[in-house]
Amino acid sequence: MKTYSVYDPEFRAYGKVLEGYDTAELLDAMRAIPLPAEGTAYEPGIASLEACGIFAQLRDGAYGGMPLQIGMCWGHNTKLNCLEYHRDSEINIGTEPFILLLAKEEDFVDGKLDTAKVKAFVAPAGAVVEVYATSLHYAPCHVDAAAGFRVAVGLPLGTNTDKPALTPRNAEDKLLWARNKWLIAHAESSEAAQGAYVGLVGENIDIAK
Repeated sequence: MKTYSVYDPEFRAYGKVLEGYDTAELLDAMRAIPLPAEGTAYEPGIASLEACGIFAQLRDGAYGGMPLQIGMCWGHNTKLNCLEYHRDSEINIGTEPFILLLAKEEDFVDGKLDTAKVKAFVAPAGAVVEVYATSLHYAPCHVDAAAGFRVAVGLPLGTNTDKPALTPRNAEDKLLWARNKWLIAHAESSEAAQGAYVGLVGENIDIAK
């Protein structure tokens, strides 16, 4: 699997790198949070990250004044497992280089997405990466197994919190996994075992291979 950079032309359909932000304070706050021994952790909003000056800058600039949360996904990961999407862009900022496995929403056809459509993009530490709403994504992958990854996640306030009560009216409603989070799982994933919709077909990509 070829790995592109978020600065390569191939990334333009999936997102962009936002310039002009000083991420140093945020990165220090992220590094103060210990890595889990194995697997990954995620919190939608973390007070120590939202206390950093970049929080207001991203809220008022990148999100145009909309209510924002900054949390983090961190740990160790090499697998695709699932893809998700929101109704808006997501901001990712890593303390270390990290890899995003991405697909396009239009590749999800008749309830299925072939994982052969997934592309890998590496982001350098400290870059402010916007992932478009139409880009399917999930947990980042580490570049260095020893270092793992810490990736700040900026999203509209309330995203990835408790799922609203909903009686499905259409096929998409069956994908709703949390607030503002639609999830498509691979059969091999733990999310599938928990009842997530299985729509990824083909290999469960593992960048360790």
